[in-house]
Amino acid sequence: MTLRTLMIVAFVFLAPQWANATEAARALQKEYTAQGAKDFSAETGKLKWSTQVQNSDSSKRSCSGCHGNDLAQKGKHLKTKRPIQPMAVSVNTKRLTDTKKIEKWFTRNCKWTWGRECTAQEKGDFLEYLLAQ
Repeated sequence: MTLRTLMIVAFVFLAPQWANATEAARALQKEYTAQGAKDFSAETGKLKWSTQVQNSDSSKRSCSGCHGNDLAQKGKHLKTKRPIQPMAVSVNTKRLTDTKKIEKWFTRNCKWTWGRECTAQEKGDFLEYLLAQ
């Protein structure tokens, strides 16, 4: 099988899942825009992904600390050491397909990592970055 054929086959099978991820993420971004966010940026999302934040327990955390910088690879939770499936929709078609799950994990992870809930702008930028993976 040629590379071209393999890519076409992969696209045919994965396109519906990418569409679901894009649909869910865009729906949330629309809500975030209604809350005052605007012009979401994958570059800003990437920068914030790796930004180290000082926490109340004097530790430093970032999204990349658990999820890594290569979102096509598995991550590992810093505290529990539990594996985290890849964040990239291109390799994990279950990512970003359910708006309620996305919001649940934003709430949990923003509080644990940043010590607060993420703003609508931050969440929109993170989604833009994740969709680009």
